[in-house]
Order: sequence, then structure tokens, then C-alpha cells
Amino acid sequence: MKKQLIENKIPEHIAIIMDGNGRWAKKQGLLRVAGHEKGTIAVREAVEFSAEIGVKNLTLFAFSTENWNRPKFEVKTLMKLLVSSLKKELPTLQKNNIRLNSVGNLSTLPDKARAELEEVIQKTQANTHMTLTLALSYGSREEIKRMVRRISEKVKNNQLKLDEITDALINQHLYTFDMPDVDLLIRTSGEQRISNFLLWQIAYAELYFCDVLWPDFRKEHLFDAIYNYQKRERRFGKTSEQL
Repeated sequence: MKKQLIENKIPEHIAIIMDGNGRWAKKQGLLRVAGHEKGTIAVREAVEFSAEIGVKNLTLFAFSTENWNRPKFEVKTLMKLLVSSLKKELPTLQKNNIRLNSVGNLSTLPDKARAELEEVIQKTQANTHMTLTLALSYGSREEIKRMVRRISEKVKNNQLKLDEITDALINQHLYTFDMPDVDLLIRTSGEQRISNFLLWQIAYAELYFCDVLWPDFRKEHLFDAIYNYQKRERRFGKTSEQL
């Protein structure tokens, strides 16, 4: 599959909304949490294939701010799964030279989950081949509000002038300050919504929706998304003749 992709058109930053775990479990007659557990296989395939073909940044929407409203048992299980997955996948991250990163309001995570996350981030910080970012307790509107408040405070305290507020300055005040904009956004399960994910960062992203439920998502599905992306013309407001 790698040979069928155009090497200089590999998206630098892919973001994925991993949707459909609950529906997958329901179809199997299982509890919703079984879908989340099965979904870890899809995560591993997406990470390894992305690293293999040269994607530099992969961001996964793992847990939103709205997800805290789910049943307590499901939330508790998801947090336990986060801890166990981080421990299990550390050797894979090291083997593939992948750096772990995370964005979101991490202070709201349970202590054990946050500690495990910080440990894996620290142990992989020197890796350079690809950055894997987990969006945890993340909501884009909250991120934008946080950015507006921080910039407003600087203007109020005469640390910043209004005409100094640029796109670059806004980027510096987002969770994703050290990441490039998203090139390709993928959502699984057939739903066609953004769901409060990276609203600023996907301004010029190509959107790709597929019907596959996340636990069934494999590297061939990721290949299809990237292959589709490479056939598109990204104009960024220009005409085809200007490119």
C-alpha cells in the first residue's frame, strides 16, 4: 500500500475522530466498554501505519469534555483503559521512534491516568519520527475561550497591543501551539460532524468520512483516506491556475 501513495503528498498532520465504539459493541451484543477495548487495536494499526508512511503528526480524539457526562462506569473504564494502554504501548512507541503528546484540560483527569500519561510523555520526549497526540478532556470551544481570556488579559495589562493579535499569536495560545494545522481530518462510523474537535486547526483541512465503525478500522481504511486526500486539489482560496 505504501508504494501506491505519493511520497511528497503524505499529509503532515492527520487527525481522527474515533467514532463508533459503542455501536460496534451493541451490534455484538456486548457492553459499550467492549467496543472501547476493541478500539485499541485500531489505534495501534493507525499509529504504526502512519509512522510507516511518513506522517509527522497524528492526533486522536480520545476523550472529549462532553464525554464526562457519560455513565460513571463507562468513564471509569475508559480511564482504566487509558492507563493500561499507555503502559502496553510504550515499547511500540519507543520501537517506532514516536513521541507521545497530549492536549486538553488534563487537570481534570484522574491522578493515576494523568501520572501514567505524563510518564510516557517524558519517556518518549526525545523521539523524533512522529508525534502522536491524544486529545483528552478536550473541547475546542473551551480551548478557544481559554485562548481569548489569556490574550485579553495581556491586552488589559498592556502587555499586548490589539494590532499584535495575529493568527500566529492565536496559535501560540492554543493547546496545539507547537503543532502544524491539520491537513486531513478523518471521522469513522458514518457520522458527518466535527463534534467540537480542533475547530481552529482544521480551517483548511480536507474532511474524510467513512462508514467503518472504529473497532473495525484498519490500515487499509487509513490508506483509502490518504489515497483519497492525495487526489484532491488543495487551493487555499486560490484558483487551480494559480497553483
